[in-house]
Amino acid sequence: MEVKYSKHFLNRLEDLFSETDYVLRYEKGNFHSGYCILKETKIAIVNKYFPLDGKINSLMEILRTITVETDKLSEKNAKLLTELKQNQITP
Repeated sequence: MEVKYSKHFLNRLEDLFSETDYVLRYEKGNFHSGYCILKETKIAIVNKYFPLDGKINSLMEILRTITVETDKLSEKNAKLLTELKQNQITP
């Protein structure tokens, strides 16, 4: 599956994030990679000034690196996460 850089796909990733234990925030900051993960408090912060494709790439990278309990996810979000982790979704 290829990534379609659209607001709809960004909303799908944000919806997946909302079902995890992590809190997603868009903040201004000087992040070298465009995002910051505070693992102890389970907060992911993405640079709010990033363009749409930068936000999507950051969220995909974060979701690939964090541990998510898949039994808490809806069926469609579990499928999306599986595709992300198996690198079936490519930018």
